[in-house]
Amino acid sequence: MSDVHNYEHDPDGYLYDPGARTAMARLAGEDGEDGDLRAFEASAAVRTACHAVERLRAHGSEGRGVSAGALDLLIRLDAREQGISIGELARAAGVSSRNVTGLVDTLERDGLVRRVPDPNDRRSVLAEITPDGRAWIEDFRKPSRLAMKALFQGFAPEELVVLRDLCLRLAANQQRLSAHLRQIGSPQ
Repeated sequence: MSDVHNYEHDPDGYLYDPGARTAMARLAGEDGEDGDLRAFEASAAVRTACHAVERLRAHGSEGRGVSAGALDLLIRLDAREQGISIGELARAAGVSSRNVTGLVDTLERDGLVRRVPDPNDRRSVLAEITPDGRAWIEDFRKPSRLAMKALFQGFAPEELVVLRDLCLRLAANQQRLSAHLRQIGSPQ
């Protein structure tokens, strides 16, 4: 898939993707209202932005021998003084426990994470970042700052707050919708 997009400005000066607009208009249907098309276009734009951020993260982490998923776990573990259970990590990352177990296995083999007994439950173990893991994160910090500065070039601080809010509102809506669908037994 090509990383090159040809964006244009609409009459109000906002960027849009003409190819996505054409595809989304067809998906929204002829009887769809303008709001439907705007929602479909916004969804396509969020997906494009998500892919852009993930490509940047993957480029930065895989060049250092860690997948983007493992990087996410390392960042979460680095923010904590004590370990965290696999289940808690999975919930925080929005992935399955099986996925997190595999990532922790890999990070443990690389000496960046270790499993330690849970002091509150002797049957359980916690994942904990090692000193080598903290050093890895520290080495990753400066290039990450530079990448984020470049990625969000031209954004005002207030825009970043609004962008964060909008993205988290989307995620919260999706979580509510998923919970509702689970409750009524509808396929997701």
